[in-house]
Parts: sequence; C-alpha cells; structure tokens
Amino acid sequence: MTEAKKKERPRYNMWQNSAWMIKTAWNVRKSVLFLCIATAAIAVATSLTELFVAPVILGKVETAAPLPELLTVIVGFAGLLMLLAALNSYVDTNTMFGRIEVRLHILLMVGLKYDTTSFPNTEDPAVLKKLEKANNAMNSNSSAAEAVWKTLTELVKNIAGFAIYLALLSSLDPILIAVVLITTAAGYFISKRINEWRYRHREEEEAYIKKLNYVIWNVPKRELGKDIRLFGLRPWLQDIYDSTMQLHNDFLARRERAYLWADVVDIILTLLRNGIAYFYLIALTLNTGLPASQFLLYFTAVSGFTAWVTGILSGFSILHTQSIDLSMIREFLETPEPFRFEDGKPLKPEKIPYEIQLKNVCFRYPGAEKDILHNLNLTIRAGEKLAVVGLNGAGKTTLVKLICGFYDPTEGEVLLNGEDIRQYNRRDYYGLFTAVFQQFSILEATLAENVAQDAEKIDLQLVKDCIEKAGLTEKVESLPQGYHTHIGRQVFEDGIELSGGETQRLMLARALYKGAPVMVLDEPTAALDPIAENDMYLKYNQMAAGCTSVYISHRLASTRFCDRIILLADGGIAEEGTHDSLMRLGGKYARLYEIQSKYYREGSAEDGE
Repeated sequence: MTEAKKKERPRYNMWQNSAWMIKTAWNVRKSVLFLCIATAAIAVATSLTELFVAPVILGKVETAAPLPELLTVIVGFAGLLMLLAALNSYVDTNTMFGRIEVRLHILLMVGLKYDTTSFPNTEDPAVLKKLEKANNAMNSNSSAAEAVWKTLTELVKNIAGFAIYLALLSSLDPILIAVVLITTAAGYFISKRINEWRYRHREEEEAYIKKLNYVIWNVPKRELGKDIRLFGLRPWLQDIYDSTMQLHNDFLARRERAYLWADVVDIILTLLRNGIAYFYLIALTLNTGLPASQFLLYFTAVSGFTAWVTGILSGFSILHTQSIDLSMIREFLETPEPFRFEDGKPLKPEKIPYEIQLKNVCFRYPGAEKDILHNLNLTIRAGEKLAVVGLNGAGKTTLVKLICGFYDPTEGEVLLNGEDIRQYNRRDYYGLFTAVFQQFSILEATLAENVAQDAEKIDLQLVKDCIEKAGLTEKVESLPQGYHTHIGRQVFEDGIELSGGETQRLMLARALYKGAPVMVLDEPTAALDPIAENDMYLKYNQMAAGCTSVYISHRLASTRFCDRIILLADGGIAEEGTHDSLMRLGGKYARLYEIQSKYYREGSAEDGE
C-alpha cells in the first residue's frame, strides 16, 4: 500500500466509531439505545410469529383439531401479530426523536468546534475538507450520524434471528445449512461488487449533481436576478442544466445496466439454494414421513435463515461505509489547535496601558514561495493612533491579523506589554480587541442586537451613543421600529436591507459598543461616500478616545488624523512618520499621495464642468 493510500484511511475503525456513537447517545439520550434493542426484539418476535403461524395452523388441520381450537389458534396468532405491529409502530415513532436529538448534538459539537477553533484552521483547505465531509455525515435524517442507529438495530435483529433460526435448523443435515450459507454469502459478495459500481464512479456522478445543484440553487437568488435579465443568461443557464441532466441520465442508464447483472446472479443463486432445499426436504419427507406442516416450517426457515445471513453481511457493509463518515466527524472534532486556549495563561482586559510589539516578525502563507512580511519590527504605543498604508498585497491586513492574534508569526514574536502572546489563552487575548474588518457578519436580528451582539442584556443607551458616533442615528430613527428594526429578509418578513455604507457604519457602531482597549479598523470607509467619510474622520478622535487604534486605509488623505503612519512595501516598513513629515520626505508615501490627490482634483474639475 502506498503512503498516499495510508493517509487516506480513516483514523477510526467501525467498532471504535460504533462505540463512540453509543457513548454519545448514552450521554445525550439513553432511550435511543433501549429503543434500538426493543425494535430489534419486536422484529425478531414478529418474524418468529410469521414463521410458525402457517405450520401451526396446518398442523392443527392435519390432526383434525376441533374448529374452536383451530379458530382460537388463528385468532391468537392474529392478535399477537396485531400487538407486535402496534408495538413496532409506537417504538418506531418514538425512536425518531431521540436519534434526531443525538444528531443535532453532534451537529452542535461540530459547529462549536468551527466557531472556536484557531483562526488558521478556518483557512486550511485540509480542515475545511474535513468540515465539509463532517457536515455531509450529519445534514439529514439519512446521513450517517442518524442512520447508523437503523443499521445497528438491523444488525442486532439479524444476529439474533440468525442464532434462533440456526438453532431451529440444527436438526437438519449440516450440509444443507452449509449450502445455504455458501450460496447466500456468494450471492451477497458478487452482488456487492456489482452494486459498488456507483461508488467506484461516485466522482463522475458528484460532478453532475454539483453542477445541477449550482444552477438549481443559484438561479432563484435575488442578487443574481438583475444580471440574468440584463445579460440574457436564461438560455445559457437552461442549456447548462439540460446538457448536464442528459449526461446524468446517461450515467444512470449505465448504472442500471450494471445492476441488472446483480439481479441475474441473485436469481440464479436463489434458484440453486431453494432447489437444493426442496430436494432435501422432499427426500426427507419421502424417507421419514415428514408432515406437511414440518416441511413448510423448515422450508420457510431456510428462506428466513438466508435473509438473516444476508442482513448481517449487508449490515456490516453499510456500517463500514457509515463508519467512514463518522470518522470524518471525529477527525474534525479532534483537529489540533495551534493556539492555546483554556490551557493558556488567563488574560482579562483591564484599564491599563497596552503596548503591542512585533519583534523580528516574518510571516509566510502556507504554500507561498516567500514571506509577505519579513523581519518586521513595530511598536504600537498605548493610546497611539497608528495608520497602516501601502499598495494592495503589501501585507496590511496580514499585519493586523498578526496584531489581533489570528495568526502566529512564521518567525519572530508578537508581544503584549513585553510578553509573548502565545502563552495566553487566545480567547482572552481577543477580548482586548474590537474591530471592523473588510469581511463581517450581519445577523438576522434587530438592529440593536446586531450592535450589542446579544439578544437579552442590551444597554440600549450605549447602543444609541454608538450609533450616534458612527453617524447612523438619522437613518435608524427614520425606521418604523427604530432600534428594534429587523435586519435582513430571510427570517423576518418586515426586515430591511441596509446599503453598503450604512452596513459599514453599523459595524463601526458594533465595534464601539464592545469598548475594548484596542480598536482595529480595516478599510472602514471603503463603502462610504466622500461626505460620510469626512464626517467619520472628524469623529475619529472621539471614537478612539481612551484606546489604542490601528487604522488601515488605501486613501492616504484619511491618515492625517493619526499620530503615526507606516507605509508597508517589500515585506517591511518602507517609511514611517506623520503625514507632514512623510510629505517632506518626498518618498513613496508622498508620490502615492500626489497621485491620489491629482485623481481627486481631476475628478472634481470634471464634476465642475
């Protein structure tokens, strides 16, 4: 076996994953396990009742039993079957709720892991692939995290039935039992090999389904509606769907032709097995005078015995497949954490000056050929307003993520008041920061809840103050529900959608509400118009009062209000100083500023014309 194939093997086997699911169910809802056993017991009891009903009634007829006795037997069997059917329906209905609860518990475990894992894991393709597979293993009632209970129940039922029927058939010739076992096993493995055709060609089918789902799920999206109409994309999308559907139908036709051979093999082996059983039992009847009722009992038992054997083999095969999916869940949950959390040194935000220092910091993204930041040294003094500028790709956002602790340096150290941040509980360290990043999340909740990031303990006056500082008060107070207006329309029918600039202001209010000692703003005015942007600059000192702030912007004019400006280039700090000192220096900053200001002057002149 090659090294690559070894790496692809799941970390946990079928027995380990079954034990993990049983342990999880025991901790979440014990009734799941008891109901599995009850379901299996009812199924075996029903099978045995159905096995004996015809032979017993036939035996009564053979012995010329009185009519009342015969009717009593018939009614007794009918009543027993009805009782077992009612019990099965009741247990089956109540089984569903516990199994769903266990699956949702596992889903919650995976969600919490992703929401709290070290930030680099959220960008690691290998980790994201595990997450995708884990979600596929628990996203529906038929997925492994829930369907495994049906498989385990079937295995318990089939193993119990196999043991009982084997004891029942033990008085017959062992050769007959061996023939039944051999033909059943042969039929199963041959059919399994043929039926695995779909699994062997799964990537081809997945490609078709993925393309079909892309069209099905994206065409109705409202944000794509304008482009579909303006550019006449409907015929093109329809052609993609039709051609892909045709390819998928051809795939299904090839699959069914392969499955036909599995049916042919099954028919041949069934005829062989039943023929041998008939021959043996007829010979036994002729030689020993075996009653018809006994003949029927044994022949039916042979067929039932075959079903139990097939069920056991099929059950273990399905369990093996489900185990691979369950292993993906466990492997994601056990993804190693590069950062320290609960085992790190506690760190609580206090009203003390916080100085952040980057010492000989290098950072290289996984798979990159060179560092994006190299041997960078920077000290951000407590209470300082620092601006970070530079061309696209210079490493501005990377620098901020290093400061915030989302990344650890490839080399060097990030220090908080002289202490390496890697020793701290990283969640405690995050508590020191409040930020507005280029990518952010809007919750389907009220405007006040979006600012406070809380649904219950909301300081409404603080929300209003933060909205005022962010320049969104006029908009909010014009809304019918004011601060209790719902944002988004996926959950609430009366929800509203904010413009890009309004959303950016809302995110700024959220950052101000947290009131952390360090504030990071990554292009916070990108979606604002010039008037709104200037308004934010005028309020910046008020917003950043009492805290250290790091401000990233590609508009150099917006950096004048900062205490210090650093310009990143070639993996390091190319220039550093105030706006006036950098302009006097006449270097890269001054040239970039001149280019931008010239563009704005030309734009203003054209507007005037």
